[in-house]
Amino acid sequence: MTEPALRLEGMSASYGGRPVLTGVDVEIPAGVLSAVVGPNGAGKSTMVKAALGLVPSVRGTVRWLGRPLRRVRKRVAYVPQSDAVAKDFPITAVQVVEMGRYPHRGWLRRLTAEDDECVAAAMQQVGVAELADRPIDELSGGQRQRVFLARALAQRADLIVLDEPFTAVDARTEAALLEILTGLCRDGVSVIAVHHDLRDVRDRFDHAVLMAGTVVAAGAPADVLTPEHLERAYGMAPLAAR
Repeated sequence: MTEPALRLEGMSASYGGRPVLTGVDVEIPAGVLSAVVGPNGAGKSTMVKAALGLVPSVRGTVRWLGRPLRRVRKRVAYVPQSDAVAKDFPITAVQVVEMGRYPHRGWLRRLTAEDDECVAAAMQQVGVAELADRPIDELSGGQRQRVFLARALAQRADLIVLDEPFTAVDARTEAALLEILTGLCRDGVSVIAVHHDLRDVRDRFDHAVLMAGTVVAAGAPADVLTPEHLERAYGMAPLAAR
């Protein structure tokens, strides 16, 4: 039996003593393109960051691929929001992608020929090979997002978690990234993306988790993005879902 990509049981999280999530119980299946959606302040990003150990005050049980994160860290890749990354950090695109190999080699060991091949293949796959030597702060939002996705691909992870991956990218880049993520799922990789476009989720995703401080509903998008569930989460059905 395949373990779910992510299972949360009774998870709560807070920032500075202020509760953000309470009693989160959810199971996201493996091998599918899953979206975490909900209104601003619903705890979408907090849920994935808390599950990844990036939020200090967390309670409950978290299992990635059936195991605690420390047991599968090499198998889980994280792509943060583009605006959460320092744009003036003195590093090139290829150096960012090379970081995807560090979970396998460590920070102080030289990369091998195999690592170089993984990095080159990942950059080629997302269409940023020609940007290899460009400083990351000279890239557009869409180009940076492709580079950080390439870093996740270079890690050869079984599960990729993305926080608002389509923010500050144009429609063409979003479509291209979605195509890449869909292809990864066909190859058996699990993908979890925090997203805001409900119509996109309904049309392109296999699974959805609707948040409003806790889980309102989870499952197939058609079963999750119903008027009843959307009213509970948003107070009214968003126009994009009507």
